[in-house]
Amino acid sequence: MSAETSVPRPRESGVDISDSGLLHGLLSQSPFAFAFFGPDGRFHRVDEVFADVVGLPAERLVGRTPGELLPADLTALLESAVRGVVAGTDVEADQRIRVRAADGGTRHWSLTFSPVHDDKDALRAVCLVGVDVTGSRQVEEDLRRSEERYRSLVEAQSQLVWITSPSGTVVEDAPQWRAITGQGLEEYLAHGWLEAVHPDDRSHTEEAWREALRGRTMFEWSYRVRTRASGYRHFEVRAVPIIRHGRVVEWVGANTDVTPQREAEEMRGRLTDQLGAAALRTARLQGATAMLAEALTVEQVVQVIIDVGRTAVAADRSAVALLDVDRAALKLVNNGGIPDVPGAPGEEIPLAHSSVMTMAVNSRRPVFAESPESLRAQLVEAGGDEEIISGFIAHSDERAWVGLPLLAAGRALGALRFSFTRPQKISQEDGVFLEALAGQCALAVERATLFEREHRTAETLQRSLLPDRLPVVRGLVLAQRFRSGSRHVQVGGDWYDAFVLQDGRVAAVVGDVMGKGVKAAAGMGRIRNAMRALALTNPPPAAVLTGLDRVFEATEEEEQVTTLAYMVVEPGTGEGTLALAGHPPPLLVSPQGVPILCDGEPGTPLGWPTSRRQFRFCVPPGHTAVLYSDGLVENRKRGLDAGLADLCSVVTEAPPEVVGSPHMLLDFLVDRMLAGYEQDDDVTVLAIHVPPATKSD
Repeated sequence: MSAETSVPRPRESGVDISDSGLLHGLLSQSPFAFAFFGPDGRFHRVDEVFADVVGLPAERLVGRTPGELLPADLTALLESAVRGVVAGTDVEADQRIRVRAADGGTRHWSLTFSPVHDDKDALRAVCLVGVDVTGSRQVEEDLRRSEERYRSLVEAQSQLVWITSPSGTVVEDAPQWRAITGQGLEEYLAHGWLEAVHPDDRSHTEEAWREALRGRTMFEWSYRVRTRASGYRHFEVRAVPIIRHGRVVEWVGANTDVTPQREAEEMRGRLTDQLGAAALRTARLQGATAMLAEALTVEQVVQVIIDVGRTAVAADRSAVALLDVDRAALKLVNNGGIPDVPGAPGEEIPLAHSSVMTMAVNSRRPVFAESPESLRAQLVEAGGDEEIISGFIAHSDERAWVGLPLLAAGRALGALRFSFTRPQKISQEDGVFLEALAGQCALAVERATLFEREHRTAETLQRSLLPDRLPVVRGLVLAQRFRSGSRHVQVGGDWYDAFVLQDGRVAAVVGDVMGKGVKAAAGMGRIRNAMRALALTNPPPAAVLTGLDRVFEATEEEEQVTTLAYMVVEPGTGEGTLALAGHPPPLLVSPQGVPILCDGEPGTPLGWPTSRRQFRFCVPPGHTAVLYSDGLVENRKRGLDAGLADLCSVVTEAPPEVVGSPHMLLDFLVDRMLAGYEQDDDVTVLAIHVPPATKSD
């Protein structure tokens, strides 16, 4: 048996991929599940990974049919796929199974089936390749939820709401819908949303819509929608009738843009179809897709592309450039992707400049130059200066080039450039593989761009909701420190506040809305505003927390967890009261640097049914009270109890001048508590210091 792959890759002299010893080595060392079936459907050979997946020894499987040993559902899948390959019919690519692992957990596997022919093109076997996609499946699900939150909360134009009359006639404007479709108001009111549906989908969609109107049932459908740019995007719609007193008064529909998911599914299908006959090539592609799915930022995506270019394409150099529409130019993201020789483009490449990347973006097609002569001819034909082009080729060690556009829903995001230091024959199969790889990279770039945009939006929202400055009050010194998590972690819902009450006392609070991104930051804003309103009306901590419980139940989701520490303190004397809602205990630091953790009742997070209590909490003159979020004391490597012990220990190490200055004390605590740990959460700290009494006082 032989298997052929035409993806350009490094070759070593004396290595024959058809050698049985080499095949045995690959099967024994590979992390993928391999199984070979004869045309009669019996196992010919399996590796240990496949044996572990089905829970049977390899020697017991060989020579037997799946139906003799395996469960009915798995048997049906395997036998159907093998029969389809033997018969030469289309077999569904990327078939998923779920199995229970030895540790009791559940693992997800992607199965691909392909024929194996001998030198005379006779079918010798059917090859099964299995890839464990448990990790990437979870990452994809997390990213999908993140994208949905972004689009709904930051109006990213994919969650579109529309309203019709009981008969289905449009009677109210839908600006978001018209912004996507380009319909004018008169056109939309006259012909409605169906006018923008793809002609091939319109009749079935209209029939289903009329059926829902007649039956007064929920309308759920999917179709393609014409966009303002004359392209089409995939949408799923759900519309429900609003019924009052037994009559439908209107219909409310919501459309969700599912184009990225559809494109990802279609792209994976194309890749699997093209690479099904080469197990090693399929494994490389699966690995690249998994790595791209795990990349959160554009920087991480670029690094994955460079690694894939080296391992899967055998490129000597890989370059990534993103499109700057306003400047009509490509901007190189990574250094070293293009040799620094005369005639080479700079970091910014105008689209009018002739290069493999600009040609790919301008034409929306891959550019393949298998030799210097081919490159020279294509660049000159595209309008490049022949003298400059010849100079670049003469000084460069590159001898073959590939330029690939990064396209998402027909929109250009940038381009990839792979180059080789030897002439390279690029077959039709190679071209399909490279084009599909670019599609996966484009989806990853688009996803990473959305992630970074959401991160910036949430961070801006979070900081805008925090006070610009703390109040200046005689007899009291306030200080705060807020340190956001690392740039690759979404911002959370940490917040602090301090303000003067009507009776002259000062209210101070530190809270934490669990979660990440825009949703957490928005939740923080709601709770902060509600707390201020309640405190200014009825300031005792127990009363404020009781009011917040009612607000929380009315406005927040059931699974949302929010904690806070809230105190009211008298300037000068430091007399005060405190209440906790599931928050870490405040720390009191004496003038001698002795730490005391508050032993008051910790309480429960907001929204939990409980009787709120407050207790006396005094900050004597010369002392400092410190309120903080759990990011100061808790992380992936340190539990809460250990973190509180470390916090007290750090206080005892503070010099006298640090203990006497709340600003210096907070800097000291934050720096020491985070030293040696990777910050994975926001850190919020608020200090309330009562100056020591003077003789004049």
